[in-house]
Amino acid sequence: MGTAVEGGRSGPRYVQIADEIVQQIRAGVLKPGDMVPSESELVDRYGVSGGTIRKAMVEVRASGLVETRHGKGSIVKDRPPVRHRSSDRFRRSLRQGGKAAYLAESAQSGATAKVSVLYIGPMEAPADAAQRLGVPAGTQVLARRRLYFRNGTPVETASSYLPWDVVKDIPELFAENPGGGGIYARLEDHGHEFAEFVETLQARPASKAEASELALSPGAPVVHLIREARTTAGVVVEVCDTLMAADQFVFEYRIPAAD
Repeated sequence: MGTAVEGGRSGPRYVQIADEIVQQIRAGVLKPGDMVPSESELVDRYGVSGGTIRKAMVEVRASGLVETRHGKGSIVKDRPPVRHRSSDRFRRSLRQGGKAAYLAESAQSGATAKVSVLYIGPMEAPADAAQRLGVPAGTQVLARRRLYFRNGTPVETASSYLPWDVVKDIPELFAENPGGGGIYARLEDHGHEFAEFVETLQARPASKAEASELALSPGAPVVHLIREARTTAGVVVEVCDTLMAADQFVFEYRIPAAD
């Protein structure tokens, strides 16, 4: 007998195999915590070479649905559903209703949200944050670093940098819980009315440290988002440096068509 054909009109065989495994996970045939069949089992099942199966598993891991554990193989992740982040998540009405953006979105999707505060205090501004804030690098700012969980799973880290002369007279910004509506509500309470939020996004692989913090496989895709909070006076009063597990977020924006 000849060897199995490893390509075809519908694409390379390893892509077909990867698609089938991904569909089994999404359909619940392979459930969270289940082991993906071993390489030898998949070779027998599909009648292809080990190299083809290894290529297929690269594609499966890229889907973000499995994690590889040394000496154990690939395991289906127990990951919470994707959460939508829309362009109106910083509406003033939400802040006035006492809801910070992350908690409001999580509640809307039926998820259980938790925020763990890792650090609050003075810090020398990193170069990029300093440039965006319009201050010299190394200038003292208030830093607030948080780790966000969704249904018990870490999905996002965020580090906010705020000008010291803006925050020094707002004691709530030095507290773990700044109160209803979050830090943006407290800033507006003290006269810093927001005009817009400007975000820059970049998709890239996670570093080893980032993957560990977000419980991801090494090299898993993440979204690096940097947000500037600008007031009606044209002042940037916060720079937020955020890293998100890419498989946890769908970004939805409304873009005006008129001038």
